Amino acid sequence: MWRRFWIGVALLIMATGSDAAETSRRSFKTSDGVTLSFIEAGQKFANRNDLLIALIPGWSMPATIWREQIDAFGRHYHTVAFDPRGQGGSEVPTGGYTAERRATDLKELLEPFSKILLIGWSLGAIESLQYVHMFGSERLAGMVLVDSSVGEEPAPKPGGNFKQRLREDRDQALRDFMRAIFVKPPSDTEVTDLVKGAKRMALDDSLALLDYPFERVHWRNIARTFKRPLLYVVTPQFEAQAANLKKNRPGTEVEVFKKAGHALFADEPERFNRLIEKFTQKISR
Repeated sequence: MWRRFWIGVALLIMATGSDAAETSRRSFKTSDGVTLSFIEAGQKFANRNDLLIALIPGWSMPATIWREQIDAFGRHYHTVAFDPRGQGGSEVPTGGYTAERRATDLKELLEPFSKILLIGWSLGAIESLQYVHMFGSERLAGMVLVDSSVGEEPAPKPGGNFKQRLREDRDQALRDFMRAIFVKPPSDTEVTDLVKGAKRMALDDSLALLDYPFERVHWRNIARTFKRPLLYVVTPQFEAQAANLKKNRPGTEVEVFKKAGHALFADEPERFNRLIEKFTQKISR
């Protein structure tokens, strides 16, 4: 599975067989002059089906982490997988590593579209919530938050000394992180590639992304007041938060992946893809 998962962008672009979604890499320039990249699939559906599926990765991760989803969703829907600033194939600027600027980047990516299913994982889920806070949900048909705290109780356990480890031995801290987020870790070569990609961003900028200056209630209030369909997909670490969000925001759909790692959509892609397809059909009615 992992050999196929980490094919890379070159083969993504070449995927023209009937069993694979045709994909390409595109870019745009932000209002602060930064060139950001995204992978696009299913462009042929843009005029036949006005729903866009937008995939936002987590901290330090590239758009290609969504490889299985790009292929599956791109067969039926216009789909984009985003490389946030400093990540994947996007430019690495010297600034803009704040929730506000990253949400603005997301807004500028999505401006051409009017009916969007926004899927954010980990930090990407937080930045999706910030997008809603700053720009509203008018363009969204629904949102999927994947394995990220949404400010409900109980609060996550303290994150240990990860930030200190990044300062002391960034390479080893990143290698450990890349292995820990999967139940079946990628190969050493694949981990090395992920670490190399993560290190394109300056250390202090990567740390800033782990330390957004908001109280937990900020994220809780955005999630609770979101007016569109919401699916919260979690591993057991956020199961109690998911139950509380469903209690405090009736109508929230919850799915728990008990045997997957933090990158649950990579560990169990078929199950995740079926879940999103079902949710997509519901919001498209």
